[in-house]
Amino acid sequence: MNQPEKTHFQDKTVLITGASRGIGHAIGLRLAREGARIVIAAKTTESHPRLPGTIYTAAADMERAGGRALALQVDIRAEDQVMAAVEKTVALFGGIDILVNNASAIQLTGTLQTEMKRFDLMQQVNARGTFLCIRACLPWLLRSENPHVLTLSPPLNMDEKWFAPHIAYTLSKYGMSLCTLGMAGEYRGKVAFNSLWPATAIATAAVSNILGGEALIRRCRKPEIVADAAYFILKKKAKDNTGHFYIDEELLSAEGVVDFGKYAVTPGLEKDDLQKDFFL
Repeated sequence: MNQPEKTHFQDKTVLITGASRGIGHAIGLRLAREGARIVIAAKTTESHPRLPGTIYTAAADMERAGGRALALQVDIRAEDQVMAAVEKTVALFGGIDILVNNASAIQLTGTLQTEMKRFDLMQQVNARGTFLCIRACLPWLLRSENPHVLTLSPPLNMDEKWFAPHIAYTLSKYGMSLCTLGMAGEYRGKVAFNSLWPATAIATAAVSNILGGEALIRRCRKPEIVADAAYFILKKKAKDNTGHFYIDEELLSAEGVVDFGKYAVTPGLEKDDLQKDFFL
């Protein structure tokens, strides 16, 4: 009897922060369908009416998709929790091949409207949390055959228009992107560090609850577009592909994808009617 063909991600261990819902969940599902082992490192253990999904429901989704899963309650601001998550991952799966930095905090407010506790939250989750997770996973990534770190953060652009409306948030997201820039150089030829960002707004809980409600959701694309883009990035050879700031639509076009209509929340919506991402 013929054995099923082994996929690129078969038995690869992928730790994804904030994977209980949204983009992180979609990336996990995409790789689980290829036989990956998905570690859901997120905070949610009980469902909330406005924030559906928990680490446990996500783990069940990954296993139904064909992968293995480990649900870990982790606040990436806490070093002890991150280190414990890495230890549990290695104890169960033997190592770490891919880290996806997806967890993020957002508040789009100006200087006087941004309380320091919100400023601190965004810096601690976004910039510091990304650095911490990378640092914790690196000893194991360096042992992997094709190690990747993929961070959901925008391309770096020093034009003031990206800072003026929401300086605190931009600082935190650019902190994530600077990790990509600096660590790509530090670990060139050893670990791939890349960032990925959507060309349009993506239908997530943050968009629905914080940014624009259902009216904006109708002009969004589904998280699956980001997941498909991540799939193509993480397939590449790490030593040859690092330090890039990918845009999902551009990457997928280069990979031969022509049907982008399938990603639209509203069927038949023209590209020009989609809400462009505010960092592009």
